[in-house]
Amino acid sequence: MTLVEGLADISDARTWLEEVRPKLEETLRERGALYIRGLPIDSIEAFAEIRDVLIREGTPYREKATPRSDFGNGVFSSTDLPASQPIQMHNENSYTLTFPGLLLFACLTAPEEGGATPVADCRKVLNALPPQLRKKMRGTGWQLTRCYFDHISTDWQTAFGTEDRAQAESYCAENLIAHAWRDEGHLRTSQVRPGIVRHPSTGEEVWFNHLAFWNEWALDEEVRGTLVDEFGRDNLPFNTAFGDGTPLTREDLECIQAAYEAATVRVTWQPGDLMLVDNILSAHGRDPFHGDRKIVVAMGQPIALTDCRPTVVPSAVFV
Repeated sequence: MTLVEGLADISDARTWLEEVRPKLEETLRERGALYIRGLPIDSIEAFAEIRDVLIREGTPYREKATPRSDFGNGVFSSTDLPASQPIQMHNENSYTLTFPGLLLFACLTAPEEGGATPVADCRKVLNALPPQLRKKMRGTGWQLTRCYFDHISTDWQTAFGTEDRAQAESYCAENLIAHAWRDEGHLRTSQVRPGIVRHPSTGEEVWFNHLAFWNEWALDEEVRGTLVDEFGRDNLPFNTAFGDGTPLTREDLECIQAAYEAATVRVTWQPGDLMLVDNILSAHGRDPFHGDRKIVVAMGQPIALTDCRPTVVPSAVFV
């Protein structure tokens, strides 16, 4: 963690960040994430000014999957999921063909208890996994299947940012996503993506995917049972498998979760804290919390999947 003192206002903070930006970028490439404490970030507007120093090009939130509040000017809530619900480790938008290379998180209101945004070094995660699991992912990638419903999870209109079926279909075609319309206008999609990539700057291999995050075994057992009974395994709002359709087992999930936990660092938020996350080198999540919590986020420095030497060519396929 970097502790900053003596910055009177956001103008001073901007000047300091401009001066140290090259060093911050170097440190971020080494560590994957960086906490800065002591900045005068006390509003969305102040955060946006800091964002403009550190992010030169923004990245839109594509293929939306979780609820967020849009505060305008490219600033969002980190998530609006219930406080009691933990968010598992993941790389932002790992399922898209272009994703943010840099994430910025800032704390405007710290919760009374819990609510950290843990980060895990994805280089360490990859190295900690069993050889057979790494080999499977390296050879097949992973598959994400989504079913969009109006009242469960995210509807397709929200996910794709349009009310027009043709526009949603066009997006899917352009972004290698298989799609099929179901009864009552529901949409089912599937995409295969690599789960191991190399950082375009450092060349290091990392575990980069949502395989564990959206797998059915990661659900609360009661919730999973209810959803399977109601919709069937093929129609869950989210599910994952290896790229050749091989299901993830409970044991696989436990191995992945253990590898994440061993590589995880968490810091208790304080108002004004800023966290920079290299979205390829580090995964992030959220701990449950009590009390008010306001963490804002901005995403930028877009990176194309093709620039990351993926081990598997992305494809649109129902496996």
